[in-house]
Amino acid sequence: MHQAKRGLAFWCLAAFFVLFVLFLYGPISTILILSFQGPDGGLTFPMNGSSLHWFRNLTEQQAVGDFGGSFSRSAILGLIVMAITVVFSFAAGLAFRNRFRGAGAIFYLAIASLIVPSILVSLGIGLMFNILGLEPTWYSSALGAHLTWTLPFGLLIMFAVFNRFSPAYEEAARDLGATPWQSVRHVVLPIILPSLIGVGLFGFTLSYDEFARTLMTAGSFNTLPLEIYGMTTNVTTPVLYALGTTTTGLSFTVIVAALGTVLMLQRRRARR
Repeated sequence: MHQAKRGLAFWCLAAFFVLFVLFLYGPISTILILSFQGPDGGLTFPMNGSSLHWFRNLTEQQAVGDFGGSFSRSAILGLIVMAITVVFSFAAGLAFRNRFRGAGAIFYLAIASLIVPSILVSLGIGLMFNILGLEPTWYSSALGAHLTWTLPFGLLIMFAVFNRFSPAYEEAARDLGATPWQSVRHVVLPIILPSLIGVGLFGFTLSYDEFARTLMTAGSFNTLPLEIYGMTTNVTTPVLYALGTTTTGLSFTVIVAALGTVLMLQRRRARR
């Protein structure tokens, strides 16, 4: 009887997992298939031929939308956010290993933006720029808005990493004559480098697809999520699906590259 209950629980969990995967990736697979519509194809099934026409159309001038510009802005903004998130998260992780006055207040202030609704953060930053007489742009106000989203996650990850980090490695390096900077550079960094890559990947992806915190802060030039949202009410061809397939493929490529880098570093460290 007990074995039968365990088997039933297993199949229930397996069925739930299959339904979850279908719910998660079903819409993506539909967009992927429809992006290969023929030149006369529409936004729905059935397929009217198959071709790469709409992918080639991405590189052409569009009557509505700016694919190239919005994509480059999102990519550049994501890379900037990634770099800042990695540097500040690593520095904060080092600093919070030692208790100092005001550490608790700084920590709660840093993660407070995770509780505030994203649209309110975007609205507040946009209003602040207008009050100061500054024009909101994707590389200034939107950058700050994205950092209020990525930095708290980076801090939490680094705190978890350093809580498990043994100080004995640094003590051994200092016993051998290493300076504090040398112990950080040659001991701490190599050990936590996979975690830093994860923080960077997390920061890039959170920024790359962020909509709510960009809505009131991007200014006159849209990032890719804003451009896609605006195009859903104007574009009536599968070029929108081709754009979704391209950006999804790029996201998976970045994830696979990051995971490959982490595995390579772990194997290299194991050989040593």
